[in-house]
Amino acid sequence: MLLLIILNILLCSNFSVAQLVECYTTFLEDKGECKDIIGNEIQQSDCCLNPKYGFRGQDGKCNSCRKAQWGLWSPWSACSVSCREGVKIRWRACYGIGRCKDASQTLQTMSCKDQECCPGNGGWATWGPWQPCSVTCESGVRKRERSCTNPSPFCGGHCIGSNTETEICDTLLICPTHGSWASWEAWGPCSGICKVEENIPFQQRTRRCSNPPPSINPRGNDCPGTPTERQDCTHLPLCPVHGSWSEWVTVSECPVTCGLGLQLQKRECNNPAPKHNGQQCPGENSRKTVCNTNVHCPVDGRWTEWEEWSECKRHGRRNISCSAVAGMQSRTRSCVGREFEGNFCDGDSSDNRGCYNIEGCSMKGKWSEWSNWGFCEPPCGAGSTKTRSRHCTPIYPAYPEFVGQHKNLKAFFWGESYQSCPPIPPDNSNDEIIETAQCQEVPSCESVMRLRTEHEMH
Repeated sequence: MLLLIILNILLCSNFSVAQLVECYTTFLEDKGECKDIIGNEIQQSDCCLNPKYGFRGQDGKCNSCRKAQWGLWSPWSACSVSCREGVKIRWRACYGIGRCKDASQTLQTMSCKDQECCPGNGGWATWGPWQPCSVTCESGVRKRERSCTNPSPFCGGHCIGSNTETEICDTLLICPTHGSWASWEAWGPCSGICKVEENIPFQQRTRRCSNPPPSINPRGNDCPGTPTERQDCTHLPLCPVHGSWSEWVTVSECPVTCGLGLQLQKRECNNPAPKHNGQQCPGENSRKTVCNTNVHCPVDGRWTEWEEWSECKRHGRRNISCSAVAGMQSRTRSCVGREFEGNFCDGDSSDNRGCYNIEGCSMKGKWSEWSNWGFCEPPCGAGSTKTRSRHCTPIYPAYPEFVGQHKNLKAFFWGESYQSCPPIPPDNSNDEIIETAQCQEVPSCESVMRLRTEHEMH
């Protein structure tokens, strides 16, 4: 009996250990990043009293306090090739507590074409004549040019190599060397250690005409200006008094009514205040500390998807199928997820509309236009294909468009009818035609994961 009591105590102590996290007031869904930290080593349950907050656990990744749902799709990547047909990809991530539905839909691939043709390079024409030498004494350079016209490039191409060529040219004449100053030497010490109102200390520095010195034959010019420079030591301070902080004082109440917030504290640099160029107090004059209301924030309700429309019926009539007699049908939706006195969902929970029942009716049909090409499957790696389709759609009878007592209720056709369209080779189907094509330039799955990792790091 004593052994069972000790085991229960150990189990309870293990389950009572709460996960400590970094808590943030903002979760950026488009980047999967946390912003505006509240504090470290905060219990996750306390941080997530507000589902709009985010937290970073021991794995170093940022997550949302809300219930798990898919984030936004990333922007489409650049096309996998710069010319002709390739593919582009995008992905999304699941953020929140729990797991998202349909975990396989994290990556999408689609065909793309940035440029219809690929660049073709041109060829160089014959070199032009040499231009004059760049100097009038000693050695210089001269150049010549050629044009990319033999043949000209097309579709954004270019010629390989440079359109200019240079070589050394010698005038066989000696140039004079003009004198130039070397760098200033360091300033000498000030003539005093602090300022006096009518007697400001000074300092002096020198330089030499040696970088290079002027030539003798032919004679070069001397360095312009003077070899010495003098300045007042205006930077010398009076005796400084360094500043020191007063005690911290809380100046605001907790700014939130639920979850965690930040409370402002201030201090003044007056104990003592700095004087005569004394140092300012180190650090900030204000800080924010975490305050906890211990109250969960409201969670607003959200609508589920609409249920399917009910069967199209008319009160008092047993069967209105395949006739011009209008009926009514309805659908419903539910407001879910509301907690802690959050707002109810806006709008109605039910919807009604006029209808014509064509369930099981035989009708004339017509072929639809081709649909857009679907996503490439698989989204990366070899063997990726895309499909599009055409469907045999019914030609609805010319029943009145508006029904009801005042003829102001728009009627819709409801039900699965039977229709037939002229067969189209080569499948000769009269119901659906599907076309499949190979996706071009699909990147390997390894390169896609590497690109995604680089994107998330930035």
